[in-house]
Amino acid sequence: MPIKIPIELPAFKVLSGENIFVMNDKRANTQDIRPLKIAILNLMPKKILAENQLLRHLSNTPLQVEIKLIQTKTYVSHNTPIEHLDKFYSYFDEIKEEKFDGLIITGAPVERMEFEDIAYWRELTEIMEWSNTNVFSTLHICWGSQAALYYHYKIPKYELNKKIFGVFSHWVNYENADLTRGLDDEFYAPHSRHTEVKKEDIEKFDDLEILSESKEAGVFIVATKDRRKIFFMGHLEYDRNTLKEEFIRDKEKGMEIDIPKNYFVDNDINSIPKFTWRGSANIIFGNWLNYCVYQNTPYNLNEIS
Repeated sequence: MPIKIPIELPAFKVLSGENIFVMNDKRANTQDIRPLKIAILNLMPKKILAENQLLRHLSNTPLQVEIKLIQTKTYVSHNTPIEHLDKFYSYFDEIKEEKFDGLIITGAPVERMEFEDIAYWRELTEIMEWSNTNVFSTLHICWGSQAALYYHYKIPKYELNKKIFGVFSHWVNYENADLTRGLDDEFYAPHSRHTEVKKEDIEKFDDLEILSESKEAGVFIVATKDRRKIFFMGHLEYDRNTLKEEFIRDKEKGMEIDIPKNYFVDNDINSIPKFTWRGSANIIFGNWLNYCVYQNTPYNLNEIS
């Protein structure tokens, strides 16, 4: 089944070109099925790129998915055309009376700042509080996970001595856990962050489970036992070239940055990066939509509480 997005959204053309089944409103309205309503709070500076990455994975499912894109009102992105934001994005005030099967809160390049110093922190906390009663399952990514763990559990983040940057090996802690079902014993995922949350802080809370870890990258996937909140510490949604583009960007700014680990063939930055996490990303995003959302969310969204 397809993902339902406006035909004018850039992702429609991109995903169609990859033979991914996308559907516009006109065709979706002829199908006698309730699509999953998924909201995306996009905090990434390059919003179109983030849209393409997330929608690519959300489309890899037999379920019909309807997307609502959300932006913050207290901070306006300077890296996305205002025309795009006006046409495709809503503010929280415009959708807060609605209920959603799922919500994704992306990462953001603000991890070295104190949470309370971020321009949109108060707005973000309002959205996270709203998600407790208006969203069945919320997926947080990278800094979005750190922010949510801090808000909901007062779990702090810690600055690293050196940025975790590259593609790292992970293992699954519970073989039959719904969110990680189908993964190999060893699987890969990208990380790009200067901060971390610590395992011992998470283990203080009985309702949190650490589902996946990495020797080099630490805690990776955390979830509440009821799967109403999911936390990814890395970036499974990244494309093949995302880490390469981040590396080139930082080098051009004169920043001290290492070559991303386990990424370029023989560490040759002119080579085509190895895309070793695509299958794992498809499995995990698909599991979230199926087991954590579709199999458990009420058919009548008004019953979410």
